Amino acid sequence: MSITSSDHAVMPENEIENEAVTEVTTEVVESVEDTTPEVTFADLGLPEGVVRKLAQNGVTTPFPIQAATIPDALAGKDILGRGRTGSGKTLSFGLPTLARLAGGRTEKKRPRAVILTPTRELAMQVADALQPYGDVLGLKMKVVCGGTSMGNQIYALERGVDVLVATPGRLRDIINRGACSLEDVQVSVLDEADQMSDLGFLPEVTELLDQVPAGGQRMLFSATMENEIKTLVDRYLNEPVLHEVDAAQGAVTTMSHHILIVKPKDKAPVTAAIASRKGRTIIFVRTQLGADRVAEQLRDAGAKAEALHGGMTQGARTRTLADFKDGYVNVLVATDVAARGIHVDGIDLVLNVDPAGDHKDYLHRAGRTARAGRTGTVVSLALPHQRRQIFRLMEDAGVDASRHIIQGGGAFEPEVAEITGARSMTEVQAESAGHAAQQAEREVAQLTKQLERAQRRAAELREEADRLVARMARERGEDPETAVAEANEPAEAPVAEPAEARGDAVAVPEQPAAQDVDRTERAERRDGDRGGFRRDDRRDDRRPFDRDRDRGGRSFERRDGERGGFRRDDRRDDRRDGD
Repeated sequence: MSITSSDHAVMPENEIENEAVTEVTTEVVESVEDTTPEVTFADLGLPEGVVRKLAQNGVTTPFPIQAATIPDALAGKDILGRGRTGSGKTLSFGLPTLARLAGGRTEKKRPRAVILTPTRELAMQVADALQPYGDVLGLKMKVVCGGTSMGNQIYALERGVDVLVATPGRLRDIINRGACSLEDVQVSVLDEADQMSDLGFLPEVTELLDQVPAGGQRMLFSATMENEIKTLVDRYLNEPVLHEVDAAQGAVTTMSHHILIVKPKDKAPVTAAIASRKGRTIIFVRTQLGADRVAEQLRDAGAKAEALHGGMTQGARTRTLADFKDGYVNVLVATDVAARGIHVDGIDLVLNVDPAGDHKDYLHRAGRTARAGRTGTVVSLALPHQRRQIFRLMEDAGVDASRHIIQGGGAFEPEVAEITGARSMTEVQAESAGHAAQQAEREVAQLTKQLERAQRRAAELREEADRLVARMARERGEDPETAVAEANEPAEAPVAEPAEARGDAVAVPEQPAAQDVDRTERAERRDGDRGGFRRDDRRDDRRPFDRDRDRGGRSFERRDGERGGFRRDDRRDDRRDGD
């Protein structure tokens, strides 16, 4: 069951990779490696501060496309880049752009560099990747994209932004509001131009590039060079230097492709079993409603799953993606548009619950795994009537996928279970119950510690109270031990009256017991210590109005007199006279 890797798996690149690419298959890259085997970022002409920051981040050896592109970009040449996912394109255009802007001055509302991306997630990730190096050079960077506050973006532009990372639609809206001008742009970058074409952004891109002054540097990176992309190259790039990591059919030798043919009734159980695997998994569906539905079904089955689609607010999408990156969510159910440009380390399986629309979408989905030489698996579920569609799609994508037939009952063949890491629901439920038991045990341990702390605190407070009572007794010339014992007696009193606590009939003596007399005397003594006020004395000292209220009456006449002598009847008569 040999798997042939795709020669066309070229995906959006938006991250800084810290690991070297393990396999490079094209003659262009092999030539670069042979000529510059020991090249470092310091040899490429980058500023010293940027090189130090790269070293602090563990990035010391440039990727082949970086080693080839950065010197030409620093020289101000137009660049045409083409490469698969994980090739390091972000640093290829980002670092030279920052280096060329260093030391310059930016006017309000007039950025000096613009990086256009097809999606908001990609824009944010490009900015996150370049921001540390911009800080070293003292450059300001701002993301301008939909789903976020336009007011904040306009405010930042009014203060001055050196590098603007933007989606075409939002940038055009801000320019139309008069809050931004591209007349000072020195460097223009188009990242993932093929995705912009797929999403219908090229008219807006051409409108924006027409506003950029001629003569500036322009860099375009794309996975494919189709007719529309070639038009952009011919129209806006001046004698561009071509750099590519892979040919148009890029090979990803660490990625394996599989097709599981399932019956309609087995599709949901198979999806849940694969989603319950250990590790991070991305599941792709066609529609937003499908993403919400599948995510809910997976959560009901015990998997930690969340949906990600364009119908969510930007804040919700950001939180969901952060939870997925941090490991709080193991399964991300996404649509094609929402997942474009997403980079998360450690994704080793992509599951296509719904077939991709075309081979480009399939390759974009597959590119979420096997990044930078890591291994990855792409699994597609196919119903019997979808087999021809899936086989044709694989052929167009240039991949050779192994095929497996699921006989039914939700049970996998051993080899398929080994490939996907799928687990039975019983195993998942057992693991979930075990985790719940561990959580309950941790809660019990925490509550036990809290109880012990409360008991220690109570003992400390009791000791402090006894010490203060003894001190007070000594100041009065009384016996400290007797005072402490008397202060502690009320806490022991309920134990001496079990019959009353049970509600049993208890004979009431006509004369108070000696213990009650002692308590009464102690109470009188404490009252005397307070100044001799008794409960009855305090009641008599209240105002006459309070005594009237205690007797059940109200002194309306007194209050009326205080208001000026008006009675209710008087006011009524006055109104009649006024009429």
